[in-house]
Amino acid sequence: MRDSRSVLVLTNPYDVTANVVLRQLAVRRVPVVRLDPGTDLHMDASLTATYHMGEQRGALRTASREIETGGIRSVWVRRPSPYEGPQRLSGQDRRFAAEQALWGTGGILASLPNAHYINHPWNNRAAEYKARQLSAAQGCGFLVPTTVITNDPVEAREFVARQPGGAVYKPLWNTHYRVDDQPHSVWVEEVHADEITDAVSVCPHLFQSRVDKAFDARVTAVGDRLFGVRIDSPDLDWRYRQDRMTCTPVEVPESVTCAVRSYLSELLLIYGAFDFAVTAAGDWYFLECNPNGQWAWQPEEITAAIAHALADQLEKGPDT
Repeated sequence: MRDSRSVLVLTNPYDVTANVVLRQLAVRRVPVVRLDPGTDLHMDASLTATYHMGEQRGALRTASREIETGGIRSVWVRRPSPYEGPQRLSGQDRRFAAEQALWGTGGILASLPNAHYINHPWNNRAAEYKARQLSAAQGCGFLVPTTVITNDPVEAREFVARQPGGAVYKPLWNTHYRVDDQPHSVWVEEVHADEITDAVSVCPHLFQSRVDKAFDARVTAVGDRLFGVRIDSPDLDWRYRQDRMTCTPVEVPESVTCAVRSYLSELLLIYGAFDFAVTAAGDWYFLECNPNGQWAWQPEEITAAIAHALADQLEKGPDT
């Protein structure tokens, strides 16, 4: 089957969040191709790109679809599997295949002519750096907790000791970690100066002044549309025990709305999941923005509205 003006969704086969949007597109009769490039191209899919005499052409073939890549209207970069190479290979052969796929397949899929990306994968990657987030947030008008990123134990201890309301530690990246061979997540935790050892010198660490918050807030942005949720949790990091948190819709202040839109423009993003700590006085402190954060865990009406907004973006394609 050959489709034109298709939406390309790059994600793994277990991504149920993507299904919420795909159902919206199906109702609208928008043709969709779902691809997990890190695995599908080792099986029954193929991708070709040709560059000749100022022209770029290409074809993507899956078990059920064949599309011309120049006709793809939108690309949703959701949660594709990493490029790890075919399982039938091992050692340096598998590493070689994985790296060639990253730079070849990844390059083609990030360079489709006239496609509308949510978000472009290179913009996603740039926006994932915590230091970049903090710098952009300050420039866009957000309130930002005082923060230091350092591998100097002395600097870290002195910083933490100076924070009158206490300090927290946050990982700079969600690195896969195991304890006793069991998956282990590193959560945001309160930290005291006397707990900081010289092990800090091994790599950069992020320490931040603790916000005396009344509640947390998540603002999901899709283009110009913002969806706010108040999160009440007994934990410092609400992600730790999500079964104990409650979520209710919340109005986003105009100052935060303006800063969110400025931030998206600055980092060239269409989508962003912003996390805030909100004080009893009503001050919204920027904590981070995940350019590809999950959103289907929110109240049903908010989840449905976000899915509708994403479907609108994917259906419309590039601005003309």
